Amino acid sequence: MVTNTPGSSTGTRLAGRAGDGAQQAFLLLRTVFTVAPIAFGLDKFANLLTDWPGYLAPFVDRLVPGTAQQAMYAVGVIEILAGLLVAVRPRYGAVVVAAWLAGIIVNLLILGDYYDVALRDFGLLVGALALWRLASRTATR
Repeated sequence: MVTNTPGSSTGTRLAGRAGDGAQQAFLLLRTVFTVAPIAFGLDKFANLLTDWPGYLAPFVDRLVPGTAQQAMYAVGVIEILAGLLVAVRPRYGAVVVAAWLAGIIVNLLILGDYYDVALRDFGLLVGALALWRLASRTATR
């Protein structure tokens, strides 16, 4: 049994290894904002989670060359690169992910059918900004 009583060497070692709450939050957000963009980016090529071209507003589809699926391939590449950037340079990657999420939110609002997804993505944008702030105070830049 592990105890966390004052003066407990086991509790002190575990707390020292885990870091403070801000460090734990940083690691959690860094992991999520690395894995999720890469996973969603890869799925843009497979369309297993959903039919991604259906989420592209017709206005945006007319602006970009090619088909909606080809646009989703480009989106997938950008998402994968953003996730990798968060992994190696979270301070900068978090800002890229936040900007990317802002673009997704604007697209969804223009589309007009996915307000719930836009609100969820706003929450993710706030999380990406929190990662940016936490990354700004760590040595990993």
